[in-house]
Order: sequence, then structure tokens, then C-alpha cells
Amino acid sequence: MGIKVSVVVPVHNPGDAADGCICSVMEQSMPPEEYEVIFADDGSDDGIEKRLDAIAETHANVRVLHLKHIGSPMRGRNAALEVATGEYVYFLDQGDRLERTALERMYERAKQTGADVLVGPLASGNAPPAAVFSKDREHADILGDRLLSALTPHKLYRRAFLAAEGIAFPGAGGSLAEQLFVLRAYLRASAVTVMSGEVCCRLGARPEPSGSPHAHVTELRKLLDVIDESVPRGRRRDHLYAHWFRTAVLRRLGGAEFVASSTDRSVTFTTLRELVAQRFPERLDHYLPVHLRVRAAMLRAGRLDQLVALSQALRDTHLKADVKDVVWRDGALVMSLTGEIMWGEGNPTRFLPHGEDRLLWTSPLSLGDLRLPPEVADVTAAVSRARFQVYARHEGTGVVHQLPVSCSVVRVRHGDYVRVQVTGTATLDATSAAHGRSLPPGLWEIHMRMNGGLCQARARVTGPPVDCDGTLADHARRLVVPWWSDRGELGVCVEPQSFPESIVLVSPGTTVTRQRDHVFVVVPVPYVPPSGGPPAELVLRQAPGGTREVSVPALVEPGVPGRAAGRLIARIPMKRLPRQGFLAPGAWMPFLRMDDRELGLRFGVEMSRGGRVEIRRAAAPAVPVRRYPRLRRFALRIPGARNVVRVTRTVQQRYMPS
Repeated sequence: MGIKVSVVVPVHNPGDAADGCICSVMEQSMPPEEYEVIFADDGSDDGIEKRLDAIAETHANVRVLHLKHIGSPMRGRNAALEVATGEYVYFLDQGDRLERTALERMYERAKQTGADVLVGPLASGNAPPAAVFSKDREHADILGDRLLSALTPHKLYRRAFLAAEGIAFPGAGGSLAEQLFVLRAYLRASAVTVMSGEVCCRLGARPEPSGSPHAHVTELRKLLDVIDESVPRGRRRDHLYAHWFRTAVLRRLGGAEFVASSTDRSVTFTTLRELVAQRFPERLDHYLPVHLRVRAAMLRAGRLDQLVALSQALRDTHLKADVKDVVWRDGALVMSLTGEIMWGEGNPTRFLPHGEDRLLWTSPLSLGDLRLPPEVADVTAAVSRARFQVYARHEGTGVVHQLPVSCSVVRVRHGDYVRVQVTGTATLDATSAAHGRSLPPGLWEIHMRMNGGLCQARARVTGPPVDCDGTLADHARRLVVPWWSDRGELGVCVEPQSFPESIVLVSPGTTVTRQRDHVFVVVPVPYVPPSGGPPAELVLRQAPGGTREVSVPALVEPGVPGRAAGRLIARIPMKRLPRQGFLAPGAWMPFLRMDDRELGLRFGVEMSRGGRVEIRRAAAPAVPVRRYPRLRRFALRIPGARNVVRVTRTVQQRYMPS
């Protein structure tokens, strides 16, 4: 049997950044005799060239090409294409990582569909795969199926197809040169297949090679020439032109580099304005979001000053993702969520009502003498399409799983303006959230990505602890617990390591009630085992660095799994003057003592001089290291001695006068 897949990896002085990539391509589930790896080294001098040669000596399916340095991965990819023998070829960058079953899954799917190009799910950083990977498509359309959102070279290409069409990378260049390669493949392929499901490749950092505005415009002209050659005049060509007008021209006029350097931005502005006058007519503005229509109008009018001011105002636009409620429903966690796009100062984006139900875009700053007619500023249709996606991300591994959602657009009156929010629910079923399989154990963060109609943003879901009860999931009866980070970010824990750890997770939901000379501290307990759990004590220590300590027994009351959390209740004596064994004015750090262990709880206790006791949000304190005299340390090694000391101390503090 011949080689099924050739993996091409251009490298140049990666340092340790290539470790994950090298391991991922060497540990594929596909048998080594069925795929090959070709490293194209662009004149590295950091030792990677020797390391790759050593790998090739011990692995028959690895080859290394040593090339002179030119500062671009393009030539290395072309050189690897010339010597590749695989039926398909996959392009990878030195900082990327293939999932273990990626080649096997992509090859099988490409053979099933007869694909010339197969686009496997990609993920970058904490983000989930793009919407293009939401479902399988055997014969995807470049516009209808949003292939323009996947223009990096990370795809499986039939090698005979590339050779027959004469498709190769330009000799050098940046991201537009890569996009030219992908665009030609999309336009000439008989079948482009999009694969959904588990991520195939996790992208590393992809720095854009530094280049002059003139070089950028030259690459863009070549790309537009390919569109002209392959696509007849009309709506389809305009759509393609509008994509690069948006991504390669207008967005370049709003980035941090453009705002920072007055010299560079003047050259960029002048060069791009000349290109727009030649290749991007005003009819293309119809396909742009409204804030980019404004940017296009400023560019054509020669208003560099307004462009810079608007870019600064919109630079910190972000998403506010709030959780309003969490409930268990048929063993699944249902989260009620609201998403809203915010301007950089923390103010919500606002729209101006127009007519009966139309909305007009408003700028976060004055546009001077630039006036937008209603037909240009109208964003009603775009806003009506606003939606959010919700996904769970494993805190340790970074694995992402998208959750089913149901959402709708809500208009909220805000003085003379209207705010637009997306509200709805996301459902996490731990038995099936991992592509039909159970979620692995660990802490899972809840993220939201929202298309607000005009722009996209993503953020962690945040909010005050609203419910902390856990439930047992699937046939293994694994505990699943909602929890909140120290910054108020929502997450889910699958299988806490122990009963005390599950209490620590939800302890930010602690409340306090005062009754005469005592306070009752109530800590939520997500799930109480049938045994009721081991005996527990709540310990409060003076902070910071104080010597006083209060230790009292805690009663654990069970709740109703999946409906109401249990409670750990501690009755703590208090006095307004400092006294050992009593809560007194000041800050106190809480600890849970259980199973002969102490764990810091994720809140703080403060008592005012007037006797007011409050719970404040705080990270879990570190458990202090106790230093005992040598004789006492020896005595405490006697079985049961620690429990005797603890019970004696508790009885003395609670029942005996000082």
C-alpha cells in the first residue's frame, strides 16, 4: 500500500515551540508506513536542523529538506510538494499541533467524498472551531458555506489535483500569498469537503511577516486578478471582492499598528486609497457591516484624522456575557445567558430607532461633517441575525466542545436609543457533550462567542453564583458541579477529586446570618453522599498574619441532588473585643477541616467594629504550616492523637469560659 498522506512542515529557528508539532505528527494513529512527514528547514541555525536529522535517521517516514534562508515558508512548501509521494498532502506550521487521529479521520472522509480539498476542523487558542465547521458538507460552496472564513493552508489537498492545476505557493509573501494558494484550490476543485466534529488541528501563533504597504497591495492585486480570471462579473464576484475589501483593506486601517505609527499609517492610507479608487467601487459597500461602510467613506473622502479617531474608539469593543440562572433539567445543566457587545469604555453599543421598527447605527464619537444617510446606517437586518455560540473548554488540556443553544434578539430601550441583547439558553449534558461521549473529568470553563450583527467577540461567561447544586451523571454516577472562578467566571467541574474539594469549588456562594452573640456561616455543598460525609470543622484565622483562631464543628445538611444544594452550617461565637476562640473585628480567612486535612475556602469574612459581619469574595488562602515543638510532634504521631487534640480544643473554645 502506498503513502496516503504527506505532511509538510516548514520550519525556521522555532526553538522549543516546535516540540508539540513534532510530537503530534510522529504520534498519529495512522500507521507510520501509511504517511510521511517532510520538514522543510529554511536555513535554521538554532540546532533544530540537527534534531530533525536525528529524527529522520530513526524514523523511515521522516524526511528533512535543508534550504537556504529566504524568510518565508512558501519555498519550503513548494520544495516539499515536489518530493511528496502521498495521495494527499497536508500543510502544517511549526507551532501547530495535530490531534492524534486527525490524519486518519481526514483521509477516510476525503476518500468517502472524493474530495480534491478537505477542510478539517481548526481551533486557535481558547476559541472553538469556526461556524464553518458546524456541520458536514460534501460539496461546499465558497460563499454559501463560508469557506472564506477558512483561508489558511491547513487543509488536506489531493496531490494529483494540485499538480494537474499547477497550483503552488508564490515564492514569498505573507498571509495574502497563502490565501491566493487556497483561493485557487477552492475555485478549481471539483469537490471541497468540510468536515465537522472533533478538532483536527490546533493552530499556534502565526506572525505576519513584516512587509511594506506596497508589498501588501501587490499581493492583493494578484489575488484580485485570480478572481477576475475565474469568476464572471456579477454578484458572486462582488461578494468575493467585498471579502478582501473588508479583511485586507478596511481592517488594516483599524489595527493597533495603524493607530500607533503616524509615518507608517500615512503611507498605508495613501497606498490603500489609491487601490480602492482603482479596484473597489462604491457598490461593494452594500456587503459591508455599517462601521466598515463608515471607514470606507472616510477612506474615499481622504479623512485620515477621522479614521484614526474612529479606530481608537472601536479598538476595545468587547463582549459582555452574563449568566442569569442555572438549573438542572433531566440531568443536564441549563444556563440562562445574555450577551451584549460593549464599547471600550464599558458602555453598551446603542442604536437609533428609525421609522416603525428600523435601527440606525450610531458612532461612539462625532463623525464631524460626515453624514450617513439612513439607507447606509440601517443595521436592522444585520442586528436581527445576531446570535451567540456557547462552548465548554477544559482548563487543563484546552479541548473545546460546543454546546447546543437556543437564543433570540431582544431590544432594550435606553433613553432615546435602543440596546440590542441576545438572550437564550445553553445546555450542558455531561453524558454526551463530547461529540456524543461523556465529558472527561476536570474543570470546564464556559465561553461565549457572539456575532452581534456588526462585529464578533468572545468572552468567559460571568455572573454571581446563582446555584451550586450538583448532580450525578451517566451510568458511572459521576458528580457534576457548576462553579465560579475567583473572577466570577462560570465553569463546570466533572468528578471533583474529593468531597471537601467539591465544597471548596462552590464556596463563593457562602452566606452569613447574625443572631445575638453568634453568627451562622452557611457554605453551599453541591452534593452530600448517602453516608453524610465525614465530620467537618470550620476554622477562621485572623488575617493577615494574626495569631487568633476560631474552630467550630460544622453540620452538613443534605439537599436534593439536581434541585437544591446542601448546606454546611457553622455557629461561630463573636465578641467586639479580641478574645481567643471568638470572632472579633477584622479580616478572617476561612478553612475547611475534614478527613484530617485542611483546605482554604474561596471567600473571606470581615467583622466591623460595630459588629457587622460580611462575606467578601477572595481567593482560597494557603493552609499555614504548623510548627510544633519536637515532643509535641512526636506525640501527634500516635494514632488518633490529632483527633483527640482537635475535639478537646473545640470543646474548650465553645463551652468553657476564657
